[in-house]
Amino acid sequence: MPTPETLPVTDRSKVKRVPKRGCYDRALINQILDEALVLHVGFMANNQPFVIPMTYGRDGDRLYLHGAVTSRLLQNLEQGIDICVTATLLDGLVLARSIFHHSMNYRSVVLFGRATLVDDEAEKLHALKVLSEHIVPGRWEQARKPNPQEANATTVLAFPIEEGSAKVRSGGPVDDAADYELPIWAGQLPLKLTPSAPIADDKLESDIPVPENLLHYHRRA
Repeated sequence: MPTPETLPVTDRSKVKRVPKRGCYDRALINQILDEALVLHVGFMANNQPFVIPMTYGRDGDRLYLHGAVTSRLLQNLEQGIDICVTATLLDGLVLARSIFHHSMNYRSVVLFGRATLVDDEAEKLHALKVLSEHIVPGRWEQARKPNPQEANATTVLAFPIEEGSAKVRSGGPVDDAADYELPIWAGQLPLKLTPSAPIADDKLESDIPVPENLLHYHRRA
C-alpha cells in the first residue's frame, strides 16, 4: 500500500494558532526533518515531563533515534509510551515597527506517536548508518563501523511518521495600519546555518587531507 501524501488531521496534530500556517503534507514534513539536525523529544517519566534534544535520522516514513542502553530517555521510550517530537529551522528574525508584532520566520514539525525497539541486528546497523548519513552525508564510508560491543551498548528506536504537522512562517512583518507611518525601520533579518572551516584533531597525522564532503558541507534544503 502506498504511503499517503498527507498526514491525517487529528485533535492533537491540528494547528490551532494561525492555522493557515499549518501543513500536513508529507513531502514538506520530510524536507524539514531532512534539513534539521536536532530533534527535541518530549515524554513523561514518574509524573515528571522531560524534553531532551538528540540527533536522529529519517528513513522513509520513520525516524531512528539512538543512545546508550542506560539512557533514561530510551529506557522509557522503548516501553511504548506516547511521545511528542519536534524539529525547528529558524530562517530569520522579523522586525516590525511595533514590538508586539515582532516575529520569526521558521519551519517546524511536530509529531506524535510511540517508538519501538529495533532489535534486529541488520536493521540496527542500517539505522546507525541512517543516523550518521543524516549528520554528515558520506561519513559512514569514511569512518570505522560500530563493533559488536559498541552496537550492544547502543539502543536504537524507530518512530513512525504517522501523526503530526508542519508549521511555516515566511515573509515580512505585519504592522497595525496606524504604525506604517512611523519612522522606524522594519523588515527581515535572514539567518542561515553555515559551517566554518574544519578543524583537525590535535592527534591527526598531518598528511591526512580533509574529506571533500566536509570542505563543502551544507544542510539539505
